[in-house]
Amino acid sequence: MTTMRSAAGLCVLLAAGAASAQYSAGGIKVGLLTDMNGVYSAISGPGSQKAAEMAADDFMKANKDFAGKVTVIAVDHQNKADIASNKASEMYDRLDVDAIFDTVNSACALATSAIAAQRKKVFIDTGAGTSELTNEKCNKFTFHYAYDNYMLANGTGTTIAKQGGKTWYMIYPNYAFGQNLERQFRAAVEKNGGKLVAPSDATPFPNTDFSTYLLKAQSLKPQVFGTMQAGADLVNVVKQYNEFGLKKQNIGLAIGLLFESDIAALGQDAYQGAIATVPWFWNLDKAATDWSAKFEKAAGKKPTFDQAAVYSAVTQYLQAVKRAKTDEGEKVVAQLEGHKFNDFFARNAQIRKEDHRTILDVYQVQVKPKSEAKAEGDYYKEVNKTPADQAFTPLSESKCKMAQ
Repeated sequence: MTTMRSAAGLCVLLAAGAASAQYSAGGIKVGLLTDMNGVYSAISGPGSQKAAEMAADDFMKANKDFAGKVTVIAVDHQNKADIASNKASEMYDRLDVDAIFDTVNSACALATSAIAAQRKKVFIDTGAGTSELTNEKCNKFTFHYAYDNYMLANGTGTTIAKQGGKTWYMIYPNYAFGQNLERQFRAAVEKNGGKLVAPSDATPFPNTDFSTYLLKAQSLKPQVFGTMQAGADLVNVVKQYNEFGLKKQNIGLAIGLLFESDIAALGQDAYQGAIATVPWFWNLDKAATDWSAKFEKAAGKKPTFDQAAVYSAVTQYLQAVKRAKTDEGEKVVAQLEGHKFNDFFARNAQIRKEDHRTILDVYQVQVKPKSEAKAEGDYYKEVNKTPADQAFTPLSESKCKMAQ
């Protein structure tokens, strides 16, 4: 049975303020549609729920004149698109949720996006990677926050190819996220003078045994083994990459999507030397470190970048509601479109009106050995920064046709 959880202590009626403000059902309901128990639960799950609760609580404390209440509801989509579609409908229709966040699974995100457009309610994806959300399948009520597959491929594929990693073999999970990311990575590698030594292989999702593909990589001897898996699947790939000795054979590791929880699961020495692109990491600077300490105190562990993105996105949404003086979908969308901001998570950020892609500075990082870590969870050495206006799909290449 799908678990639904309400944030304790967040349904606090605030003092009467802004008499002209209009909120459905007397307040704002923030929905988390995510993986609470499965392969991506460490990336998002209960940690994303905690981040949303913190954002709601901090917003109310900072806006004591905000007339209404903020409630957080978390729902498990079980990484199944049909369940995500049904649960999104239920959240919008029966639970009166005003906006849905996270999703973390691309197939689930695309399903949720379609429901958001039908219901004319806001959906802000933070955890799923498919760039179709703000490209071929964009719509007026869907926003894409934190990262996407174009940004990952453009950052990592370009960086490694320019450093001399010219021959590649890649594997990807056989669903919307993996299929989209493989196409983006292949394009970035080839654009920068690289090539695939064999066609990329699709793997079952979820999966635990990647031996067939690693043995193939051993025989192909590419300079770079690219894995587009994420979460528990990625952990299994990296574990077996080391067991099969690919690192000792000087076959480098490129990771399409890397979260802090993945490294924690195996230890950073297992990932040493791997390169990835991230929108944020917990010790990026003082603002990031300060927020992360607050999250760790509340959640008992350091945040992943998805969990940090949830906090940031929920905050930006609530601020847009405040500016709009309503939670009515189209009016909140108008407040989000074109908005520029900087916070502990997003630097030089803007929500593009044309496709609802949030652009922000992103970072190419290399996992350093445990011996160089200055604190627990100090995983990354920054090797490059891609400015916000260069990190994401250029509008000149966009296929988004935003229906008004």
